[in-house]
Amino acid sequence: MFIATLIAADRLKAGDISNVLDRLRAAGCAPGEPVSLDEGVAVDLPFDKAPEAGRTAIDGTIAGIDTVVQPAANRAKKLIVADMDSTMITVECIDELADYAGIKAQIAEVTEAAMRGELDFAEALDARVALLTGLGADAIDRCLAERVRLMPGARTLIRTMKAHGAHAILVSGGFTRFAQPVGAQIGFDRVIANELLIDGDALTGKVGKPIVDSSTKEETLLGAMNELGLDANATMAVGDGANDLAMIRRAGLGVAYHAKPVVAAAAGARIDHGDLTALLYAQGYPRAEWVAD
Repeated sequence: MFIATLIAADRLKAGDISNVLDRLRAAGCAPGEPVSLDEGVAVDLPFDKAPEAGRTAIDGTIAGIDTVVQPAANRAKKLIVADMDSTMITVECIDELADYAGIKAQIAEVTEAAMRGELDFAEALDARVALLTGLGADAIDRCLAERVRLMPGARTLIRTMKAHGAHAILVSGGFTRFAQPVGAQIGFDRVIANELLIDGDALTGKVGKPIVDSSTKEETLLGAMNELGLDANATMAVGDGANDLAMIRRAGLGVAYHAKPVVAAAAGARIDHGDLTALLYAQGYPRAEWVAD
């Protein structure tokens, strides 16, 4: 049995559900009766044949609605490994930090290219951090207080999953000075990120080695699966950039969240419209079972 979950950024209409049911039938997927997760917002459509045909038939067919197609078994994940910048928070921290040095546009251009997979992540990170040499370390705390905001739904997602027995790891190609307080605020069990090196009261322009990159994220997922005794189908990975691709491909549910095209094309699921609570609907949690922010 498989489930197609429809999640509206605004409101689902009865006609939307009928449209998707018709498409599933036409694709030979034999859909069952819809199951509401949140009236007018999210609904499960069970079907028992041809999952790839079902995904192809309905993906992106209704404007403003995200669709997640997956096996019905093991929907509620026991491990989530998540990216931070532009996933659990709304900004790219290095870009915002660069603004305090007056070079945001220059660094943001490199960040965007790296997230699209056009540059080697580690080399691009070293190059960007080098441009911050001499920036006062107090800019980190200012940036954290003034610029860093949690992505809508982040705390509800992690708190609800943990309340149902899941383990949560934040693994970021960003920096510990941001990731540690963000991880604590959201409720992650573990935080892994890069260390910005500081001498006295200024940034040295260097990052501690080894750099947390795509391979680190993949290894974190696989290591946690081994530690917790979990199969891949009990896991979720979520991110937005090319350095998230390896872990997204290895997870039972790999999610591209408001992601770059290269990530959206490769992920098993995409959230293009909704906030992070869409991942609770995808796991079959009705709103009544969420842990409030």
